[in-house]
Amino acid sequence: MYLRTTKRKNKDGSVVEYYQLAHNERHPVTRKPVAKVIHSFGRTDQLDREQLVRLCRSIARVCGLTVLDPADSEHDSAMSQACGLPPDLKLVRTTGYGCVLAIEAIWKRVGLKRTLDDIIRKDKRSVVYERALFAMVANRLCEPESKLGVWDRWLEKVHIPECNQLRLKQMYRAMDLLYEHSEKIENTVFNHTANLFNLTVDVVFYDTTTASFSIDYEDDVPGEENLRKFGHSKEGTWTPQVVVALAVTREGIPVRSWVFPGNTSDFQTIETVRKDLRGWNLGRAMFVADSGMNSFENRQELARACGKYLLACRMASVSEIKQKVLSKRGRYTVFRDNLQAKEVIVGDGVRRKRYILCFNPREAERQQKHREAVVETLEEELASHPDRKATAQWAIDLLASRRFKRYLSITKGDKVRIDRAKIRNAAKFDGKWVLETNDDTISLEDAACGYKGLMVIERCFRSMKRTQIKMMPM
Repeated sequence: MYLRTTKRKNKDGSVVEYYQLAHNERHPVTRKPVAKVIHSFGRTDQLDREQLVRLCRSIARVCGLTVLDPADSEHDSAMSQACGLPPDLKLVRTTGYGCVLAIEAIWKRVGLKRTLDDIIRKDKRSVVYERALFAMVANRLCEPESKLGVWDRWLEKVHIPECNQLRLKQMYRAMDLLYEHSEKIENTVFNHTANLFNLTVDVVFYDTTTASFSIDYEDDVPGEENLRKFGHSKEGTWTPQVVVALAVTREGIPVRSWVFPGNTSDFQTIETVRKDLRGWNLGRAMFVADSGMNSFENRQELARACGKYLLACRMASVSEIKQKVLSKRGRYTVFRDNLQAKEVIVGDGVRRKRYILCFNPREAERQQKHREAVVETLEEELASHPDRKATAQWAIDLLASRRFKRYLSITKGDKVRIDRAKIRNAAKFDGKWVLETNDDTISLEDAACGYKGLMVIERCFRSMKRTQIKMMPM
């Protein structure tokens, strides 16, 4: 239940606003929430304010609360008594300080303030840019807003006196400054963080995600780097977007981030990553990434950049893996109830490849049950259509479905049927994944657990996009 406002425009152009008490009910057909008005209080300009105050106090009395009316002369004294302040003290406004104070301590501890001050001093710019960047970072961690929202609304709620005279255009200029010196700033922050937490950077997890924009067009400016491009987002939509890449340590501490045009595929980002990480003195670092990064060119790039790599492989589309790795005889080494692995060596000499075949019995059982349920649904669907013509609409829908099409085929008579050979072939992949590495010293257990640790970067992406930092929608 809530108080909502509605507006109506008169013929003379004036706008009349109304207050209504309403609550949401789910529509029986569309199943969408629909507002239902319980009571209308009338026009706001003709409303008796005292009636609403009495209603608030009546509700508060039932809930055991106290309502303090700012228009009441006793409000200030009641507030002062509640806060333990003298009765003649008048509160003008309050601002938050605790979170901002904690964030500023971290801001200084990781070297951001000193680095930005040095950059601003060398560029002979105003110190206010460092405060503008701090304000935007603090807002993103406390109450995510746009740059306009930070300047127009959020700064009034917190105690950052250096930002009192901050102008909106200075926040945009501060972002330009951050972009121009991003490499130096990221390097400084990572080195400070590595020293602070005594990090051993022996494993670097890398992955990409997409960030969409709420626009209907992409960038097309001649002579400039156009980042917003149409592409398939990770959420399955086709929108103007950018590709965000992130490298983190095994603890989830960011090493560096990148932004690529929205139509960039995963494997095209490796060359830039190799070039940027080469001068970071990471020592003996193993690069761990998903199958989207696994190509011959990328493996060569990674071998030159980071030395060692551990990459997932596409099992179903690589003939060498299907014929030589998955069919390799031998027992698995059991490390845990849900983790088994065995080593498979393919080739000799310079053509030698080291694969690690991993197996999860629990996941295999789950995938088998899921496939049986899908096949059962297909059998019922086909049984309900005596004429199994592949040109029928229901058949077209099945053949286009990502869930069902992998188990279907079309006969010479243009009929749809369940392909039992495809079902048996799919069962070979249950609970299995294949890793490829050029490190002969890493053990089976470390390799299998190292790849499963890639989930740490998925948590980073969820934090950025949905839960905490909320970088979308842009």
